[in-house]
Amino acid sequence: QLQLVESGGGLVQPGGSLRLSCASSDGFTLNYYATGWFRQAPGKEHEGVSCISSDGGTTNYADSVKGRFTISRDNAKNTVYLQMNSLKPEDTANYYCAAFFPRGRTCTTTPDSYDYWGQGTQVTVSS
Repeated sequence: QLQLVESGGGLVQPGGSLRLSCASSDGFTLNYYATGWFRQAPGKEHEGVSCISSDGGTTNYADSVKGRFTISRDNAKNTVYLQMNSLKPEDTANYYCAAFFPRGRTCTTTPDSYDYWGQGTQVTVSS
């Protein structure tokens, strides 16, 4: 059973940056899985932020984060990252990583496609 752990959240001022990390905590390799980042703010629906295919060759982003966020993976370290720049107060949310075993080199920001979820890490953007 793939178990995911997120880290890197925190409090940052508007315009600042954070890098989130997602790793497998139980020795299973994340390298064969498409991986996505999702977020949920209080009172709002779950939102797909970004995803990356198992080989890193395909990425997708929500329109709200395009040009500011970058997803990447280091399969040697069994870790997926979300670099978040130019953060805005509306980026405040609990951020989750998730994974599924894909058919081909694809990914999706649709939550229903994902089988494994982390517990989340809080990101707060405030002055």
